[in-house]
Amino acid sequence: MAAAAGIGDELGRRPVLAREQLFAGRIFDVEAQEFELGGGRIRREVLVHPGAVAVVAVDEHDRLCLVHQYRHPAGGTLWELPAGLLDIDGEGPLAAAQRELAEEVDLVADRWQVLLDLSTTGGGSTEIIRVYLAEGVREAPEAFARTDEEAEMERRWVPLDEVVDAALSLRLHNATLLAAALALRALRDAGRAAHPADVPFDWHAAGR
Repeated sequence: MAAAAGIGDELGRRPVLAREQLFAGRIFDVEAQEFELGGGRIRREVLVHPGAVAVVAVDEHDRLCLVHQYRHPAGGTLWELPAGLLDIDGEGPLAAAQRELAEEVDLVADRWQVLLDLSTTGGGSTEIIRVYLAEGVREAPEAFARTDEEAEMERRWVPLDEVVDAALSLRLHNATLLAAALALRALRDAGRAAHPADVPFDWHAAGR
């Protein structure tokens, strides 16, 4: 069977006919939203999220910079990419990714590209994560103090092949790390380049 060509998501939310705020939180809200679909009016509970960025930082030895962080909702300490929320007014996703890389793992990078955009839980959340590929990585001129969930966070450089093997062996569980590592491996196997860093974040705009 021939592979499908030119498939792609159709971005853009249907008009919200009514909304009710059910919960207002520090990071996200929960709303009941009504919209039209299939000739009828549907009501769904939606987790309204500001969106986030994550960074695949690769050094000259083809190692990825990972963080080991306790995640209470997930029930464990997970290996993840440096990442953070898009919660600063006026800050674009690239600037947010650069800030998070410095704040979480004390790194800066010379070259930035877009690796992929992820809808983490499209059936219930508006969260979109833009994942950047950062190369030409070096230590930041100053280290950042870390508190709360980041206070005990460990930084480690792990070879890409080891990350991919751990993913395929069911030893890793963070969705963003899994998608990014496998996407980077697929990109290289196909001989393709990542996307320019200034690709518009239209999906994020559609999701807010």
